[in-house]
Amino acid sequence: MDNWNEIRTAATVARLQTISAAAEALGVHRATVTRHIDALETELGAKLFQRHARGFTPTELGQELLRIADATGTQFGELVRLARGSADELHGEIVITCLDVLVPYVLPKIARFQKDHPGMDIRMISSDRKLKLEYGEADMAFRIGPKPNHPDNVVLDIGSLGMGLFASQDYIEAHGKPNSIKDFAHHRFIGVDASAPDTPYLQWLHEVVPSASINVKVNSVLALWEAVGAGLGVGFHPLKNTAEKNLVSVWQAQADWHETIWAVSHMDLHRTAKVQALARILRSAQ
Repeated sequence: MDNWNEIRTAATVARLQTISAAAEALGVHRATVTRHIDALETELGAKLFQRHARGFTPTELGQELLRIADATGTQFGELVRLARGSADELHGEIVITCLDVLVPYVLPKIARFQKDHPGMDIRMISSDRKLKLEYGEADMAFRIGPKPNHPDNVVLDIGSLGMGLFASQDYIEAHGKPNSIKDFAHHRFIGVDASAPDTPYLQWLHEVVPSASINVKVNSVLALWEAVGAGLGVGFHPLKNTAEKNLVSVWQAQADWHETIWAVSHMDLHRTAKVQALARILRSAQ
């Protein structure tokens, strides 16, 4: 198979999932996109897409094509970069994804990366959905919780997020602080519903606090932190920036409440200069 244009076209359709969007992105006519896909499927002898009224959904083979095409495109970019200049002169785009709750932790590291490599463009995708690194949806992901165990990923431990049990100053003035676990029954707690991530500190909350005392439930960890700051009750919040929000610790923090933050990249992209440069900054920041 020697037609890179057809592969690039199919990868763009797999990423954008409509012919019109792919045609606009590539600067070609829709008929050209369709012709490239038909030719490639004929040569492969298999379908790359499921066609439906809303667009084109990649099959498993189509998703694999996207992964390979993105990795190959990145490697071509590396070849061009090496031909044009020093390995320190990075140009292009790096795509980073992380949970909303990690954005304040990640941004200072990204700022340092951009300062060291001003030729790089940054695209950050803040989402609770875990983007698929194996399909080239991002160059690096920042995740929290148990260590990611995908066999094709490179995982770096870049620190931890310390957690504590807090209440706002207004709540404390109105209701006081619990002095024992028995006192928990007389306080209002903030928990999460089943759609939120399961974390060690939330497991502790549901094991120790009476269910009748969990009067507020939210569907995300970020909403939980904001609810604590708003004075809706006692709940978990990161140890950082609590003074700025007038939060008061109501219980001794436990070591198993803290969560490790991981930087994850797919092995195909981990070797690229831009990911290596970001990884060096992450290691030096520890």
